[in-house]
Amino acid sequence: MDPIARWHEVVKTKDVAVMASLIADEATFESPVVHTPQVGKAITVTYLSGSLQVLNNEAFRYLGEWRAERSAVLEFACEIEGITVNGVDLIWWNEAGQITRFKVMIRPLKAINLLHRRMGELLAKA
Repeated sequence: MDPIARWHEVVKTKDVAVMASLIADEATFESPVVHTPQVGKAITVTYLSGSLQVLNNEAFRYLGEWRAERSAVLEFACEIEGITVNGVDLIWWNEAGQITRFKVMIRPLKAINLLHRRMGELLAKA
């Protein structure tokens, strides 16, 4: 199955087990607020699971999608605490259809600060 179609299923169902099967062992996650890339399946799944909890609310929606041979850009928007969050997920995958790199970019600055706080709280509990 197409990795982006599988990703959309993960977003729809919030199924962390399906997400984990989609992530390659050597995956890298690049956060909009963490300076260094996070390398490895476990940390990538941790960050993506957290972002599903923080961002993927009833207002979350994908606005557009652009693809290359083994990569895609998905633009999204949602609202959290009265702040409109706009961003993009940049996703790369290998020949096996597993995600090898996932980069999230967010705007505006109010949204970045909000996500930094909310993700920090969530990850501190873990």
